[in-house]
Amino acid sequence: MNLDKYNYELNEDRIAINPPEVRGSTRLLKLSKQTGDIVDDYYANLDKYLNSGDLLVLNDTKVIKARLIAKNEDGNARELLILERHAENFDEHRFKVMFRRKIRPGQTLYIGDKQLEVVDVYNDGTADIKSSDNLYDLADNYGSVPLPPYMHREADENDVLRYQTVFAKDKGSVAAPTASLNITDELLGRLKAKGVKITSLTLHVGLGTFMPIRVDDLKDHKMHKEYFLIPSPTVDLINETKASGKKVIAAGTTVTRALEYSADKIMSHNKDLVGEADIFIYPGYDFKIVDGLITNFHAPKSTVLMMAAAFAGWDNLYNAYEHASNNGYKFLSYGDSMLII
Repeated sequence: MNLDKYNYELNEDRIAINPPEVRGSTRLLKLSKQTGDIVDDYYANLDKYLNSGDLLVLNDTKVIKARLIAKNEDGNARELLILERHAENFDEHRFKVMFRRKIRPGQTLYIGDKQLEVVDVYNDGTADIKSSDNLYDLADNYGSVPLPPYMHREADENDVLRYQTVFAKDKGSVAAPTASLNITDELLGRLKAKGVKITSLTLHVGLGTFMPIRVDDLKDHKMHKEYFLIPSPTVDLINETKASGKKVIAAGTTVTRALEYSADKIMSHNKDLVGEADIFIYPGYDFKIVDGLITNFHAPKSTVLMMAAAFAGWDNLYNAYEHASNNGYKFLSYGDSMLII
């Protein structure tokens, strides 16, 4: 299971730097994981490929404006990046950040007229911060959208709306569940009218989504943990769908992580499932819950590319990526999508 196998050439001009002008106007590549056949279509036509009785599972996490610029007592800027939420009930006045430039325990930092106390600083570039203000109020009023670093630009007002799904509700992510960014209310309405069941879970997406794999052998890679909640009605719908022979469609790799991490409990419980998903899915994995996957085009050698390769088969996926690259598809977070089924 060598990492170098799961690579492809991604040219800069294939990366989507901005969202499409109209949400839902992106393209969709349908890939058959059985035959490798490819169909070119549009995301807005997703309902063509799902059938009555199928279950679409969404991630209802909400991205916070996690990038903060603070100043120290000398007026020098310090960048703080709030890390994803890791509990259902947590202290909204004490939180963990990644930081740039030196800070020290006991130091006071300033954001506007707000004061932050540096409680602890760790060797991994993270720190614990205490604030008299609620974390989310602080982020809403002073933060900016934490765009992926490969976009090489500052977030603007358009990103506040567009780096967020239309159904987002539970604050806690620092990266978007990007496969769902082009789902619209109109598309959801057509899916429901067709008889497709729609449900949701919550997984708070962390910066680990962008962390590179730094080992040659995939078996040696350690995944980051992400908090999730799968409510009991979603568990029940999944079991009903599987029992009826219909398909469970995961809207994104985040949904897939939560479902596959919890697979045994989903099939044996009918209660809320809460935990920290750290499952690393790569080729050879046997999917237990997910029958179809909506996903974006991912970076070379990334953990999410590994998951897509495990689901579609690497040869099928590689051919689909070649087709997409040669036919003008856009890649990564704001780009086009695939339906693998």
